[in-house]
Amino acid sequence: MKKTPAGTATVPSGHRNTEDGGTEKPLWANLSAGLVTGAADDDPSGIATYSQVGAAFGYGMLWCILVTMPLMIAIQAVSAGIGRVTGHGLMDGMRKYYPHPLVYALTASLVIANVINLAADIGAMGAALKLLIGGPALIYAAGFALLSLVLQVFIPFTRYAPILKLLTLSLFAYVATVLVIDVPWLAVLKSLVLPPITWNASYAVGLVALLGTTISPYLFCWQAAQEVEEMESSKRRKPLRRAPKQAPSALRRIGIDTTVGMIFSNLISFFIILVAAVVLHAHGKVDIQTSAEAAAALRPLAGDMAFALFAAGIIGTGLLAVPVLAGATAYAAAGAFGQRSGLEYKPQNARFFYTVLIVASLAGIALNLTPLDPIKALYWSAVINGVTAVPLMVVMMLMGSRRKVMGKFTMPWPLRIFGWLATAAMATAAVVMFVTWGK
Repeated sequence: MKKTPAGTATVPSGHRNTEDGGTEKPLWANLSAGLVTGAADDDPSGIATYSQVGAAFGYGMLWCILVTMPLMIAIQAVSAGIGRVTGHGLMDGMRKYYPHPLVYALTASLVIANVINLAADIGAMGAALKLLIGGPALIYAAGFALLSLVLQVFIPFTRYAPILKLLTLSLFAYVATVLVIDVPWLAVLKSLVLPPITWNASYAVGLVALLGTTISPYLFCWQAAQEVEEMESSKRRKPLRRAPKQAPSALRRIGIDTTVGMIFSNLISFFIILVAAVVLHAHGKVDIQTSAEAAAALRPLAGDMAFALFAAGIIGTGLLAVPVLAGATAYAAAGAFGQRSGLEYKPQNARFFYTVLIVASLAGIALNLTPLDPIKALYWSAVINGVTAVPLMVVMMLMGSRRKVMGKFTMPWPLRIFGWLATAAMATAAVVMFVTWGK
């Protein structure tokens, strides 16, 4: 045993003190905000996009998943680091250091995109359950959304977070789907080394959609907010600017959590594209519009098991993504207007936050009752996300580099390099999107 000052806990040799004061936790116990954020990225809307590009281009975009992985890890680590170091969510922090009109504009576009995404995800869950058991898709959709809302409003986050963590397991449905179909792995590996790229307008649009789906603004807001949420629910954790001794443990945890979460997210994305390429593209089914349509198309081509796994995965990841989308919307709005936020608060103690959360969820349900074309809605959501992501990422990178914001915990150079590369990639995607508009 190591000797410690009187009144403090002893730590067994070979173990380090953690930000929570005990010995190091096993890997699984360190996975929290990063894992949930990564899993939430593979929401039903994302599944639709990945299915579309897999069906349309076969193995032609698998390379993009590998290329974006380090970029995604970097930008999410930046957002988490800002939250843990400053003790503030993204919009909270931006409000302190940047012009309020900029913060309001970014928040407004984020809220609009998130509500559209919510509507699409809610609708996709209902459609998937209808495929599995029949019945009214709209009723199922509303039920899923209301269930998620009730859990967020009435259950403290410390009890709700493990549920989100468990829901990440639903994404293994797509791993299982790969196992029940015949994958030509040699051809897949060849496509990763020598990607079959076709540079035309449709390929460019698909690439933009894929990048915009993988790197999404709501994920930045959620992970930063969750770092603050977990810190405030802990008796020991403090913002690293005030408690620098916690930094080695905290930053190591964030690095592991974010890396594992984003690798997990990208691998699942890879498998979804792969399933669509192997089953749909190979059989000439190249025009897929929704995640439910992708699931239905699998049944006659790959069998009932592949269909059921794919459809069940849509429901599972939807149950994970909907609270993340609604929560990120509420965190962003509350932060932008300087209001109290947090799922650990009771509704009466954070009225603005919960009002936004409830209204966003109900708006998502309501949009499913309108004649709004879900495909066009998702397209416009992608456009808004693409426009929002670039300035938000620029501000994040500037915040993470400023000693005025981060103190001595400014981003290390590897994180800066990959973070700016991610920002440049999203900026390029936005330019390509506008250049190819209508083509």
